[in-house]
Amino acid sequence: MVCLGNICRSPLAEGLLQHKATKAGLNWKIDSAGTNGYHNDERPHHICQKLALSNGIDISNQQSRKITKDDFREFDFIYAMAEDVLDDMKRIAGTEFDKNKTSLFLEIMQPEGSLDVPDPWYSGEDGFIEVYDLIDTTCDLIIENYLNKHKQT
Repeated sequence: MVCLGNICRSPLAEGLLQHKATKAGLNWKIDSAGTNGYHNDERPHHICQKLALSNGIDISNQQSRKITKDDFREFDFIYAMAEDVLDDMKRIAGTEFDKNKTSLFLEIMQPEGSLDVPDPWYSGEDGFIEVYDLIDTTCDLIIENYLNKHKQT
């Protein structure tokens, strides 16, 4: 899960997807990062922590970091929260970038219009709630699609 600063969208996505994967019995390692490194070593935004905790998910121990070239080798799949983030990821990854293991987070929803998860940084709490709900729904779809593709017959 990758956004710009790794303190709003991507930590929420990390926490939600990890929670849902664990509940579904999936042994996934979920992580998040940012492309700009402005908030390295910071905890998620206090509103993100509050929203997650009010839904039974503690993201307070997450620590922001910048995505590295090694991440493109280590992880099976990497989601970008927005188009500009995906562009930055391509630049950072260089020859390690693999379009078959990266996508925009919202592509799975196939929404009309933008595929960007809005950045709630400059919004009030309502903007964070909107982003939380969008990420929550998308994480459900990621789990559902994975389980449907890997059903035991």
